[in-house]
Amino acid sequence: MRFVIATSLCILLASAPVSRAEGDKPDFSPAERLLFMTPQLQSLQPPTLLRYTFSKTGSLEDAFADSVTVALSAKTDGSCCDAKGAFLSGARKLQVPEVPAAEGNPVILYFLEHEVREMKRLTGGSENHFRKRLRMAIYQGAEVRDATMRYQGRVVKGKEIVFSPFLDDPNRPRYEKFAKKNYRFLLSTAVPGGVYGIRTQIQGEGLTAKPLLVEELLIDGAQAPAR
Repeated sequence: MRFVIATSLCILLASAPVSRAEGDKPDFSPAERLLFMTPQLQSLQPPTLLRYTFSKTGSLEDAFADSVTVALSAKTDGSCCDAKGAFLSGARKLQVPEVPAAEGNPVILYFLEHEVREMKRLTGGSENHFRKRLRMAIYQGAEVRDATMRYQGRVVKGKEIVFSPFLDDPNRPRYEKFAKKNYRFLLSTAVPGGVYGIRTQIQGEGLTAKPLLVEELLIDGAQAPAR
């Protein structure tokens, strides 16, 4: 991973998969390469501001809508970009570090760190445990497929990455209500910063049940994809 970011989530996700035999060369899954090793900011001209909407719905807690931004400024050589994020506001605000010489879009890591902290808040579990489950799901269990989406009124092509990190968690009985949480990332080179949207969902029990919890981040100009 080519981000420079001082969070334990980044360090954990960037580390080599623990399942490799000792002495093997590092390998990365297609999902890892798309999410963390793609120079999504390379074509942007600083200064620029990436704007996203963030929404939370579902029967578990009160709904809200907020915003996320990533401000991009020129590096010392004039190229893109140093990044400074603002993730939500007020009491919900997540303190995120600046990312000098960013090549990938740090909004992905910001969102995942938010997810880790929310899982801890909702379940009382360990942040490190949830970070590990996310990392291993992206490495081992993520499905990557072609996708189309609508951006600023036109159809654009990209990739969809989906995974459910907690289904096979040995600790699942401790937070069964949240174990079916799934993650969906939509990426496209046709949108600034490469990240079209990110969505997490916990479905309620029963075929007709409404979602227990949905959180969704979408770049400005995106049309929310079909569920």
